[in-house]
Amino acid sequence: MSYPTHRLTGVGVAGCGRMGGPMLAALRAANIHAMGYDIAPGDQPHVTHDATAFAQPLETLISVVRDIPQTEDVLFGVQNFATAPKLSTVIICSTLSPVYVRDLRDRMPKHISLIDAPMSGAQIAAQEARLSFMLGGDELSIDAAQPLFDAMGKHFHRMGKYGNGMQAKVLNNLLAASHTAMTRLVLDWADEAELDSEKLLDLIHTSSGQNWLASGFDNIEFARDGFADENTIAILVKDVASALDAAPGSADLSLPKTIMNNLAALKPRK
Repeated sequence: MSYPTHRLTGVGVAGCGRMGGPMLAALRAANIHAMGYDIAPGDQPHVTHDATAFAQPLETLISVVRDIPQTEDVLFGVQNFATAPKLSTVIICSTLSPVYVRDLRDRMPKHISLIDAPMSGAQIAAQEARLSFMLGGDELSIDAAQPLFDAMGKHFHRMGKYGNGMQAKVLNNLLAASHTAMTRLVLDWADEAELDSEKLLDLIHTSSGQNWLASGFDNIEFARDGFADENTIAILVKDVASALDAAPGSADLSLPKTIMNNLAALKPRK
């Protein structure tokens, strides 16, 4: 399938942190001349803190900021990129409440296409351009944006209408959060039993307890972190809260809340 090349101009990534920075680098490595915006760009090439300069050529905005308040700033508040003069597509890659994401459709100008495209794989997958994207939106919009996803990822799951990608992502992250909490608990118990943790992780990788965090323990950047406001453990807690926000009315929330509380109580692992 051929994709419209005009959608590959004016590409901008808002939020160039641990995920957005490598995503921007992957786009540029694929000869997509994307630019980045961050309030604290540091010394990253092709990233600016000048919102006006970023907005002027912007046609496709990829938002990779941390949470709903930062998304509000990007779209409607301090940066207000929803009013960029050439903007035609907004791709939401942050993991947010599906309820909030769906409500954006009524708040955005009607001529702007919306795609929800949260991703999975942690920083290592962003750095290696092999993210998994969960996509929601109309097929024509996703087709047009597919070269961008191809540059940043390896796995693309089209989940249906706008909002479905985010719904799928928070359910996936609910499982990831449970794996994280339980893997850390198992390793702590193994320490108490004087088991070699590396040998145990090797065993888990080829046995019934296999999970993403245990199998990638040496490469996943937050594997040994305790809870801190600015790290990925805190983001996982936020993601569980997003899943709870969109939970069925009749759902038993006790297990997800227990997982969330356990993550919030994690201490760094030496």
